[in-house]
Amino acid sequence: MQRELLHTPEGVRDIYEEEYEKKLILQDRLNEQLRRYGYHPIQTPMFEFFDIFGREIGTTPSRDLYKFFDKEGNTLVLRPDLTPSVARCVATYFGGEDLPVRLSYMGNTFINNSRYQGRLKETTQLGAELVGDPSVDADAEIISLVVACLKAAGLKEFQISIGHAGFFRGLTDAAGLSGEQEEELRDLLSNKNFFGVEEFVETLQLKDDLRQLFSMPGRLYGSAAEWEEMKRHAADYPQILSALLKLELLMSLLGAYDVARYVSFEPGMISSYHYYTGIVFAGYTYGSGEPIVKGGRYDGLLSYFGRDAAALGFAFVVDQLLAALARQQIAIPVTHRTHLFVYRASRRADAITKARRMREYGHHVELLLWDDAKTKENYMDYARRHHITELEFIS
Repeated sequence: MQRELLHTPEGVRDIYEEEYEKKLILQDRLNEQLRRYGYHPIQTPMFEFFDIFGREIGTTPSRDLYKFFDKEGNTLVLRPDLTPSVARCVATYFGGEDLPVRLSYMGNTFINNSRYQGRLKETTQLGAELVGDPSVDADAEIISLVVACLKAAGLKEFQISIGHAGFFRGLTDAAGLSGEQEEELRDLLSNKNFFGVEEFVETLQLKDDLRQLFSMPGRLYGSAAEWEEMKRHAADYPQILSALLKLELLMSLLGAYDVARYVSFEPGMISSYHYYTGIVFAGYTYGSGEPIVKGGRYDGLLSYFGRDAAALGFAFVVDQLLAALARQQIAIPVTHRTHLFVYRASRRADAITKARRMREYGHHVELLLWDDAKTKENYMDYARRHHITELEFIS
């Protein structure tokens, strides 16, 4: 057999035995929280037309997509992100709904990115989308749901950093930045190069208040005095001030949800997805260099599919969340309660009948025909290796 047939391509891996059982348990815990908040599951195709994730929509760059062609010559892609797919579904199936739609999903996503060594190219996303509610109340519900999911996963120490896309957009509009300048600033902020941001700002002719606002991305704010200072500097910049006021209201609503201790505010936070129009957020915990959850408000995205509707949501990267739990030594208990019947050929009917009846009562039963070349010790070793709790020989 060729050695290549025993290996997976770069960036993907097999998950099996206890690791996969733990992943399934974790997914069940998260899905239970989504159900408690009234979110209804939806499944979308693993591949879509290229335009669903095109540059105009502001999702993954074309070079990072897995692309192929169907028989008609259409360009198709493996989905890199589920939010545009869900947005397409809402526009298609819920176009006549004039009240909010709550949807949840789970599926694998694919990004052909080799710039970060060790990052998987296939990961499992699990998330939710709330469509048709433009209020800050909806923002607060989504953040509260994220916190509930992280707690249900078993995490005790985590932080969700929240910003607003309107803050960054307000800065670039007020400064009159060109497209190239905006991309340069976005790259500096994405790389947390705040010294570079200072140098960039020095090249601009800005009023003092706007210069002060440019120094705020990357800083966390919590005290009332800090918010008042920001609002004072933003008084002449309506877009920036509106973003700050919405974040301030969100802060008070999260207090009512009793989740404020898990949240920090970083007004100038940005996302690599350009479709966000309101709040943007990312959740972090120990043992993961990447965010374990990301999301935000994207009120303009559905218009690409023929429906104007406010929307926001989030997605967990289940694989990263599972790895963080393991590194923090937070156990996901796996219950083993499988029975193994090893039977002689002469007792075949008895073994099958007994197994069938036990399965009808909810027991897990595995059957093995006795191999005369093996000993009882061989079967006992097999049971230990596969975490089988009850072994019975029927002979």
